[in-house]
Order: sequence, then structure tokens, then C-alpha cells
Amino acid sequence: MSTSLLGKKIGMTSVFSSDGRLVPVTVLQVGPCVVTQVKTVETDGYNALQMGFEEKSMEKVTKPLAGHFKKASDKGFKHLREFRSDSVEDVELGTTIGIDTFSVGDKITISGISKGRGFQGTIKRHGFSRGPETHGNRNHRKPGSVGNSAWPGKIIKGKKMPGHMGVDRNTVKNLTVIDIKQDENILLVKGAVPGSKTGIIEVKKVG
Repeated sequence: MSTSLLGKKIGMTSVFSSDGRLVPVTVLQVGPCVVTQVKTVETDGYNALQMGFEEKSMEKVTKPLAGHFKKASDKGFKHLREFRSDSVEDVELGTTIGIDTFSVGDKITISGISKGRGFQGTIKRHGFSRGPETHGNRNHRKPGSVGNSAWPGKIIKGKKMPGHMGVDRNTVKNLTVIDIKQDENILLVKGAVPGSKTGIIEVKKVG
């Protein structure tokens, strides 16, 4: 059975541990996910499970997707992800997988899309130091010199400069599951998780 699921970030809060410490946690709604396709080495060259998350009316999906979904279920889904798996022989189309695969204390890896920050300067984007604020100085937040004029006569590729920040795929490893609410498909995970509220995340059990 797969140990990877799709979920949604609900927000952050804090809880008290058994020894009285205040622990910051991220609240995640994980699953239930429905297996919409099973890929095998014989047919596709590798083993993987394609999963659907968050139900969507068949009337609101494209005809190709509707035909694809009907092979596994009579429901459509808003989000699809594919997860590699060592073994898929015991998984059937239409199988629903929930958070019962996780336990309190498990280590998990979470991937998501970071918050968008728009166009930012070098101070916020790369952590550059700012210039002096007094004595006639005019270089407060400028990036400074970006290259030589004579040779090579151009800005070297990869130079840290102002630009678009955020909306990157980020992965945080070895987060600890603090609590599980089975009835609500809720995981409480210690620490922060990439993305904004309602952002889609991928949760994978370590080991």
C-alpha cells in the first residue's frame, strides 16, 4: 500500500505536549485519496499509483478526464498526482487510501509550492546587507556592482539579482506527526510546511 498521499494545508496553531512543552504545529487535511490509475513495470516501465484528491463533479471535468476517472470511480477529482511505489500488485483501481497509514511519531516528508512574494530586491530575496542610512549615502537598498566593464563585459549567469520570488516547489524532510484526528482526516505536524493556506501538499512517510 502506498505511503504517499495528497493533502491540503489548513493553517498553523500550537499544542501542548505530554511533558508540558508548547509545540508549534501545522494542521493538514490529508486524503482520502482514490487510486485512479495503477502503473506497472510491464505496461509503463515503472511502478506507480496515480491518486485523485478532492471530489469534483463529472460535469465539470473535461471529457478525456471523465473517461479516465470512470475506469476507477464514478467521481471526478480536482487534483491528480502520481507517486512511485515499490509494489502495486495488491492495489486495485478505485481503492480509497486514508491517513490510517500514518501513526503518531512517524517521520514524514512534505512537498508544496511556496508562497508567492512577487518582484523583490536583493535584500529580501537573497539576504544582502543594506547600505548606511546617513552621512549623504545614496546606496540604501541597491545591489551594488554586478560585474566588470572590460572583461567579460557581461553579467555572469546565476548572479544574485532582484527578481521574482516564491512559487517554488519546496520539500521539508523529517517532520514529526504530533497528533492524528482520523474522523476529520487531520494530521498535526510539528513545524512549518511550504505553501499558503488551502495549498496542495504531498505527504510521504519516511521509511
